[in-house]
Order: sequence, then C-alpha cells, then structure tokens
Amino acid sequence: MQLSDKLEEKFRLDTNQKKALKRLELFSVHDLLFHFPVRYSDISEIKKISELVPGETATIYGKISKLKTKKGYHSKIPMGQAEIEDLSGKIKIIWFNQAYLAKMIHSGEDVKMTGHVAKGKYGIYLANPEFEKMNTLPIDLHNTLFSTKDTSASDKKIIENKGFSFPIYRETRGITSKWFYHAIEKILRDKTLDNIEDYIPKDILQKYSLPSLRTSLIWIHKPKNKRDSESARKRFAFEEVFFIQLERQHDKFEYRKNKSFQIKISQKNINEFMERFPFKPTKSQNKSIQTILEDIEKNHPMSRLLEGDVGSGKTAVAATIGYATVTQKPFDYAQGKHQNFGNLQMAYMTPTEILAIQQFESFIQYFRHLPINVGLITGSGCRKFPSKINSSGWTDISRSQLLKWVSEGVIPILIGTHALIQKSVKFKNLALVVIDEQHRFGTAQRRKLVRKDGLAPHLLSMTATPIPRTLALTIYGDLDLSLLDEMPEGRKEIITNIITPNKRAETYEKVREELKNGRQLYVICPRIEEPDPKKEMAILAKSAIAEAKRLKKEVFREYEIGVLHSKMSKQRKEEVMKNFIDGKINILCATSVVEVGVNVTNATIIIIEGAERFGLAQLHQLRGRVIRSNYQAYCYVFTSTSAKASANKDAKNKTLNRLKALITAKNGFELAELDLALRGSGELGGTKQWGISDLGMEAIKNIKMVEAARTEAIRLITDDPELSKYPLLKNKVKEKTKEFHFE
Repeated sequence: MQLSDKLEEKFRLDTNQKKALKRLELFSVHDLLFHFPVRYSDISEIKKISELVPGETATIYGKISKLKTKKGYHSKIPMGQAEIEDLSGKIKIIWFNQAYLAKMIHSGEDVKMTGHVAKGKYGIYLANPEFEKMNTLPIDLHNTLFSTKDTSASDKKIIENKGFSFPIYRETRGITSKWFYHAIEKILRDKTLDNIEDYIPKDILQKYSLPSLRTSLIWIHKPKNKRDSESARKRFAFEEVFFIQLERQHDKFEYRKNKSFQIKISQKNINEFMERFPFKPTKSQNKSIQTILEDIEKNHPMSRLLEGDVGSGKTAVAATIGYATVTQKPFDYAQGKHQNFGNLQMAYMTPTEILAIQQFESFIQYFRHLPINVGLITGSGCRKFPSKINSSGWTDISRSQLLKWVSEGVIPILIGTHALIQKSVKFKNLALVVIDEQHRFGTAQRRKLVRKDGLAPHLLSMTATPIPRTLALTIYGDLDLSLLDEMPEGRKEIITNIITPNKRAETYEKVREELKNGRQLYVICPRIEEPDPKKEMAILAKSAIAEAKRLKKEVFREYEIGVLHSKMSKQRKEEVMKNFIDGKINILCATSVVEVGVNVTNATIIIIEGAERFGLAQLHQLRGRVIRSNYQAYCYVFTSTSAKASANKDAKNKTLNRLKALITAKNGFELAELDLALRGSGELGGTKQWGISDLGMEAIKNIKMVEAARTEAIRLITDDPELSKYPLLKNKVKEKTKEFHFE
C-alpha cells in the first residue's frame, strides 16, 4: 500500500462511509495516517452509560447533543439540559441553576463528564456534572492528564499502562473510531511505513529526543503505553510549530534582503523631543525606543511588533520614532551622500477613521513646535497641519492636493486608514510605516511598500491585544518583539469589582452618582440581539439591543442610551461613536466591538455583562476603554455566577476565582498567559483564526518547545534560506503553509 493510494481503492466503503470520509477531508492513505486520535479510552476510569446506577458518582465519555435551556415548571429555576451518548446508550443531563453551562459546549462534541447519577420521574439522569471537552490531549508530562507526579515508582508502570488501549478519533455520521482503528491496523500490517522518509532533520530529532516519523505514526495510533502516545504527540506538535517558524523566518529573511533607509539621530535630539511628553517616559518605553532606534540604523528594514496595554504609551513611542525619521534627509545612493533637501516620510495606519482622526490630533500635539507638516487621509476627507491661515490649527484640503504634497515629500507624516497603501498614494521617501492594531499586516502588504529601486520602509506594528509570549513568538515569528508592560506614573488604577447578581442594584446606584457628575458609561454585552427562546441554545446571554431598552425603561430613564455592534454599517458605527465622544450619548451599550476603539476621556465607567463568557485578556482590553481619563475609572464585571449557590459550588468558585485575576494581575500579558493555561489555546483563535491544528495550538502552551522550534528554524534559514539541503522539509513546509492563514 502506498501513501498516495486512494482510500476507496484500498478499502470497501459503502456510500455513507465515502460521504463521511469526504466530510473529514480524508481521501488518501496519507490523510488517514495523519488523522490522529483525539484521546484514548481508559477503561479503568469510565463507565458505560448502560451500567450507571442511581446514587453513585460516575465518569462517562460520549457525544453531547440536544443542548437547551429552560426554567423549572414550578420552581422557575433556570436549568441547562442535554443528552450524552456512548455505544451502550444515552442519558439525560441536567444542570440546575447554571443554564449558562449549556452554552459552553456544542452539539456533536466529545466530552468527559463526572456527576451524580440521580433518579427522576422519567428515569435516571446525570445531575450537575462537571465536564471536560476531549478535543485535545496534553503534550508534555508535567501537570497533564498523563501526570505521574507524586506517585511511587512501583505504581508508575501500572498507571502508565492500566486500561490504556483504544484510540478515539474525530468521527462523523457513517464512520466510527472502530472503523479508523481497523483501517489503520490494515495499513500498518501492510508495512506501508517501512519506506517512509522523515522530513525533520535527524540532528534535530536527536537533539530534542523526538521519535522518528515512522515510530511516531505507530505510537500515536497504537501506543503500548501513555508515554509512547505522548512522545508521538510531542513530535507532531513540535513539527507544526517548527513549520510555522520556518515560514515566518523565511518571510523575515526575504524582507530583509531589501535595503532600507539608515536613520541615525543624536540622543540629545531624542531627549529634547521626549522632554515635551505630558508624562515621564516609563522604563519600558525608553527601552523600546532605544531598541527601535538601533533597528532603523541598519541597512535592512526593521520588522517589529510593539505590544502594550491601552494607555501604556505606544503612540508616544511611535511619535518619537517618527520624529527620528522625518527630521532626516534621504540618502542619495547615486552621489553617495545625504540630500540637502526634503525629508524622509512616515505613514501611520489605523483600523478606523475615528482612530485616524484621534491620532492625527495626537501627532499635532507632539509636532506643533516643529516645522513639520502632518496630513490626514480618510474616506470622509483630508486635512493638513498647520493651516496657512492659523499656524496652531489644521485645515481641510482636497484629496488631490494632499496626494500631490505627499508625492513631493512636502508632507512628511501621513495618518489614515488602509487607504494609505492604495496605488493612488505615492510617497517620495517613505522610510517608516506604523500599523496600529493591525499586527497581521502580512508579507503581501509589505511587498506593496517596497520601491522599484529595492528600498523598503521600516515596519512597526502596534497592538493593545495581550498575546501570550509563546503565541507571539509563533504567529508573529517574523517580527521582533518589544513590550510596554508598565503604565506612566500618576495614572490612576481602574477600580475593578466582580458583581454577583445580589449586588446589581447597589452597583447601579454607584454608577448613577458618576453619571450625575457628568461622566459616561459603557455597557458591554456578549450578544447583539436576543436569542429566539424557541430555539435550542437560547441561553440567558445579555444582548446589547435588549439591554439598552431595559436600562432605558427600568434603570437610567433620564439618560440618552446608544447601541453599537458589529452588524452596523461602518458609517453608522462611526456616527454613534462620534455622538458618544461629543457627549450626546451618556450610555453606550455595545458588544466587544469597542475592544479596539477610540479614547473617550469622559467615559469613566464600564459594566461588562456575562463576564464568564469572555477571556481574561479580552475583559482586560475592554476595561482599557476607561483608562485614559484623569478622573477615577471603574470597571464592574457582572457575572451570573454566585458562590453561595449550592449546586456545583466548586465550578462556580472556579469561575469567580478566574475573574478575580482581573483585580490581582499586573498587566494584560499576565492575564493572557493565565487565559492560555485556564481556558486553553482554542480560546485564542485556534484553527478558525490561523489554520493551526488543535495539537499545534496545544504545543503553544509549552514555551520550551516554541523556543526550540524557533531556534532551529532561525539556524536553518540563516544557513540555507531556501532549504535546498532539505528538499523533503521544504516540500512539507510548502504543503503546510497553504493551511495557515496569518494575514
């Protein structure tokens, strides 16, 4: 049997099986071998549903379905319901007083459930079970499902092998794990793997004690013990991160083949510019500025990602690097010296028009003392600072006039939206591009910036999205990283409180006092509209539209309330935000669309409804909307969870403890790391966002593995950029790259 053989030629398949394999995108023997088990059954731990007895606490594995929420007929207690099925039968699940749990699983998912088997009017059911999604397995022995920590040596061997036998695969209607097991057994018996070649260099496998490709494929499908399966999974996890790193490092190498403007400025001039900041620069700002200044002195283009919480001073860093750039003269390569006229130019790109206008106004404050023109280009119009009539203000100008001045180098700083990289915008000497909140500005966009003479601008991406270090090193492996992990002195910390249902009314009164003092309020909701109560999964999640109506009718009648969500047109969103900025709206009910938003200095309060539905890093970013004010800011994290409720108290305490990390964590990066550990890598986007497999995303939790993959990728690309010495590896990276989508 060959790896390229079609499955339908080697196996007897009925119509349903053919359809099932097509749904799973499995067509060849190779595809089947790389369809890995999602877990392994442990018959010592689980019980068959058909064997459950009322009164016991049991653990079962199965597929979840029929998820819904309802209220008790007499008690009106909110509850979540579902069914779980294994090969022996089905059982009903009921979560009392915690309907939201039904939102945390989806029909068709494989889950492990542990709960009390109770008997009701219509038969037995599993009451308030704890559950674990079984879509991934851990890939290192420390503190994992396979941990043998604190176990005596004599017991370890028993634990490793006890009941560990049958692989469970991702299934679909028509194909079961049993079919996969026997099909792969046939492939292995046929000695298909005897001549398989490993694409990972042998020295790398030996260095990190990773099994060969042949061994890994056998161990992952037919492990003799847990350690074997984990070694195999570790190898495949490593290779996925390694492939990403190779692609990212190659992108970095290709961009650096271009020449760039070598920008050198005296420290004295930089210090004088920074002395005008309205705050004392932080240590991390100073460090980032120095690192970037060193980057732009080199003759190849910089590619750097600047990460920092909202309010940590990213704009000040960008303005300083912009100052270093636009005060320099272009180098004339023909004459071998700097020109004595014109300036180098900087482009600053933002995701929204309102943010572009806001950054234009910020840059005016940074540059008003200098004879430097600042331009703004948006879909609504163009502006230039300073105005000929009023040197302290800006003026509207035509698009054609702005483009003319940009192409002539008269305007050194241009701020705008994505329109900045359109063909109609031609710079004379573009030396620096700053991308705000668009850190996935990919290689295709970068190529557009390279001039015909091969000169490419330096690139600085900025984000307030907290990204765990391992994820940043992987996804943005082609960018160097700088962190702003502290706030400027004198900034008041946001007072954050976790609000349980019994404290809601009291909190509204505190908010009312702030509104009376002229402050404004954000209310963040998980949904846009109310769910259809007749449909399954009609969970009690607050919707922005319904909450705005409720607050207007029941709580804040005297205040103007607006709504903002992702389904609104861009024009309508900008209109609502402008009304909020101008104070025409007192309370803005929104979805998480305001995560990346503008500064409304008068908005000092934020309420986040259904907080348990958001990741910690996302909650932190939402909270950042009210950090800019000189007034005291407040964040009220509303949760439907109450620790006092008796049902499933442990799970509720776990939720509250997770949310309390918002109060104790020093910054967003700490919360992002905690998110990764508590909620899993899938919460960070996973397959949907980047095309990385669940196994690859699980690998991103392991900093040693990520750093090892990065180190080896840098070594290989430095020595052999086109991987000509490693043809198998080159083809595999090319094949895998089609599955990734980072741009």
